Amino acid sequence: MKTWSEVAEIQPLASKIITNSIKKDRISHAYLIQGERGTGKESIGLLLAKVLFCTHRTDVEPCQECNECKRIDSGNHPDLHWIEPDGQSIKKEQIEHLQKEFTYSGLESSQKVYVIKGADTLTTNAANRILKFLEEPSKKTTAIMMTENSQSIISTIRSRCQVIDLQPLNPQAFQKQLLDSGMSERNSILMSAMTNNLDDAIALNGDEWFAQSRKLMVQLIEMFSKNPDEVFLFIHNHWMPHFKDRKQQEQGLDLLMLAFKDILYFHIGREEAMVVFAKDDEKVEGLVMFFSQEKLLAILNKLLDAKRKLKQNVNPTLVMEQLTVQIQR
Repeated sequence: MKTWSEVAEIQPLASKIITNSIKKDRISHAYLIQGERGTGKESIGLLLAKVLFCTHRTDVEPCQECNECKRIDSGNHPDLHWIEPDGQSIKKEQIEHLQKEFTYSGLESSQKVYVIKGADTLTTNAANRILKFLEEPSKKTTAIMMTENSQSIISTIRSRCQVIDLQPLNPQAFQKQLLDSGMSERNSILMSAMTNNLDDAIALNGDEWFAQSRKLMVQLIEMFSKNPDEVFLFIHNHWMPHFKDRKQQEQGLDLLMLAFKDILYFHIGREEAMVVFAKDDEKVEGLVMFFSQEKLLAILNKLLDAKRKLKQNVNPTLVMEQLTVQIQR
């Protein structure tokens, strides 16, 4: 999204709030942009930064062509500072470095902007240091914070920001974007269930690793019903070597969750909601005979629990072994 009119197509309320403040020259000293991944947080943050620095702005729209806009796009603007989590969190030292940078005047203007991605990962010390910035705002300093988890932002920070709530993307609109990009209808349905980020969806669709992931997921589910004695061997010899890091392991669990939901949807006559399997897939009929509705609901709860354990850094092999035992009960 390069313009506010494009933002308005996806996030009309957010676009209206911000562009109204630009027109009235009442841009807030701090924004907290909150929404799910892929809803446009970074695009909105970049646009807002361009509005503040652009030298040839037309009404609310930055020109995209001036030196300021181009340097923001390339990540080389000296007065725009980006902070992202270092590992699992944003640390006190990162904020200390930012504070030091802000003791100097702007290199090319008096305007300074800092963008914090994953603001919910600020450690307690880092959050307290950011709070000092927000409590003593400079007229020429703008904070843009972004989060997927607004509940983790401390209330004292929230109260000093203009909160911009982004709405979840409309699944049908997103699927249309994927179809327009050349993706097949079946794949567009699956990719829109896996992510609401267009670039990620296109990348997954062409990824051989993900294609193999889908095959392993189907093999594992069929194995539960046909060859239960071989499941543990399959987990150790095929599943874990393929799903290596935490992101991949979470995607593996997401695929399993979508597939088990499909079986449940077939059970209750909601075939139109199926994502992984086609409604005329013979595999589904066999799986419906094996997994009862009650069992499927229990499995979906265990999959959610497994995802929570992964986020808590429980050993992934142990997580899959426990999940396997729970599914086989």
